[in-house]
Amino acid sequence: PPAVPPPPGPPARGSLSLHRAYLRSPLGLLRLGQLALGAAFWVTVAAHKYEGAAHFALFAAVLVWLLTLALFGLSLLGRRALVPWRGSRWLLPNLVHDLALGVGLYAAATGIMGYKAGRKSYCNLPGYSQHCLYGAYLSASVCGGIAACLYLFSGLYCLSRRCRDQRDII
Repeated sequence: PPAVPPPPGPPARGSLSLHRAYLRSPLGLLRLGQLALGAAFWVTVAAHKYEGAAHFALFAAVLVWLLTLALFGLSLLGRRALVPWRGSRWLLPNLVHDLALGVGLYAAATGIMGYKAGRKSYCNLPGYSQHCLYGAYLSASVCGGIAACLYLFSGLYCLSRRCRDQRDII
């Protein structure tokens, strides 16, 4: 009897390699800055005692940071095709992420932390003996404000590429 050939296996995936062109591009450098400042924001808040609206600020910062890390990793490794229905047109998801999530949530988190820093400004007086959260809230607010600006810059970069009818981020 004739032998039946085995069924074909799954398609082979290419090997992982770093896309150095993305890493040297303006968007890649902005992503590195966003990741660094976002981590500084949420580590500063999480390392100190926080209450009230700071919970939302921490949630927003960690959510945006994780999504940025995912976008950065997929772009750096060239695995954009793993994103359903947008793998070939990678510019639009980056644009929405930067302008809607990055700027929006970091601006809200910065406002919350700035308000909380203002409410604790009395405790940075000389001779105040209690634990003071003013410095932590103020530094988180500054990191969040700079991160929001970086998200705005990367969103404007993606928007300018989109207006020139380009569909990729590099």
